[in-house]
Amino acid sequence: MSETTVRTTSNPSTSSASSAAVPVTRHGAVIGPLGLFTVLLGAALPMIDFFIVNVALPSMDSDLAAGPALLELVVAGYGVAYAVLLVLGGRLGDMAGRRRLFLIGMAAFGLTSLACGLAPSAWTLVGARVAQGAAAALMMPQVLATIQATTQGPRRAKAMSLYGATAGLSMVAGQILGGVLVAADIAGSGWRSVFLVNVPVVVLGLLLTARTMPETRSDRPTTIDVAGTLLLALSLMSLLLPLTEGRAAGWPLWTWVSLGAFPFAAVAFFLVERRADRLGRTPLVPPSLLETDSLRRGLAMVVPFSIGFSGFMFVVAVVLQQGLRMGPVAAGLALVPMALAFFAASLAGPRLIGRFGTRVVTAGGVIQAVGIALIVLTVWRGWSGLSVLELAPGVALAGLGQGLQLPVLIRLMISDIPADRAGVGSGVVVTTQQSAIALGVAVLGSLFLALAPSMGMRDALVVTLLVQLGLIVLTTLLSLRLPRAMR
Repeated sequence: MSETTVRTTSNPSTSSASSAAVPVTRHGAVIGPLGLFTVLLGAALPMIDFFIVNVALPSMDSDLAAGPALLELVVAGYGVAYAVLLVLGGRLGDMAGRRRLFLIGMAAFGLTSLACGLAPSAWTLVGARVAQGAAAALMMPQVLATIQATTQGPRRAKAMSLYGATAGLSMVAGQILGGVLVAADIAGSGWRSVFLVNVPVVVLGLLLTARTMPETRSDRPTTIDVAGTLLLALSLMSLLLPLTEGRAAGWPLWTWVSLGAFPFAAVAFFLVERRADRLGRTPLVPPSLLETDSLRRGLAMVVPFSIGFSGFMFVVAVVLQQGLRMGPVAAGLALVPMALAFFAASLAGPRLIGRFGTRVVTAGGVIQAVGIALIVLTVWRGWSGLSVLELAPGVALAGLGQGLQLPVLIRLMISDIPADRAGVGSGVVVTTQQSAIALGVAVLGSLFLALAPSMGMRDALVVTLLVQLGLIVLTTLLSLRLPRAMR
């Protein structure tokens, strides 16, 4: 790893940070293997914590008497705060230094995780989860931006594949780890251990970051787009909050008013950003960035992929524990075949892309569809007494297909973003992915929970999986429009 010390005094927007010599690694410097491990650890923590609570929700309800609405806020509060602030986190990293924001975000993530683990009431837990999501939003965008700014060529392709593997594995590993921790009941901590486990990991991450992560920032830092930030926050909140809370709250008037406000907020955000771009300012999400063909096509595919993936994870956690009466460990272990297959596919991705190009994504979509179809058939034929072993073939095939898609899509989206816009570009990518993940839990989760009382869990699961299958087909068809070769 090469790191240079540069005195940066010419830009007034960074004067407070440049009054002394600060380590700033400019584009072309190389991040070492341990530094890459460190930033990937930072990428894993937020994703693990989105899904780790899925298998812990019954224990939280029993201990805190939370009820369905507050339990959904425990999930939604984190997800909405995370999604709303990601682009802003990327912009702040461009301005103040990505290593600095990564350190601040990771430290805050550790403190808010401690607050979650010690929460005395359900409302305190909700507040701590919102703060935890905000901390994650400071940390996460710095990961892709740092990789983009400190790697090139084959090293970047490998780093992007590892990032994609980390993102997908974290979703699965979160539920596996959550089940093990809840069942272990370490020192009587129960569900609290799913948050407290972050604290020692964060301490390790902070030590590694200080020693191994180079500092990077944009060569052209800009001020914060206040209007764009507020309108993006309004757009995401007006969509995600009512969809995640509506069913549990009985769809009160505010949920419909909020959903009605969403298209107006989204259009206003686009118009304000386009006007700022045309006037030569730097908007929060420059429309010109979305003109990048690889980014636009990748975003169009990652939305249905992430909706289906996250919805599947949430629904499976509910079905295994409440429908099939499995304990938290068994519910977590049921996803081990998916994790192993995803990891193997992710590692093979760069070599397969070199030989077959983006058709790897198409093949992954077909394999994932076969896996989900096999799960549907298994559930339909043998619901009574269904075991983890019987689900394993379909779960493994689904994970294999997902592992061939997600890392490639992330690499594709980032491939043509200039290094000096890496922060805002990574913010856009991660915000879109995270919003789709939250949307998947809200939409597919609400669909399943709405159908289960009248149809029964088996039929509700089948319907939900068929909806996911439709999303997989859409992603697969869109993949046929990708350019065959990939940089």
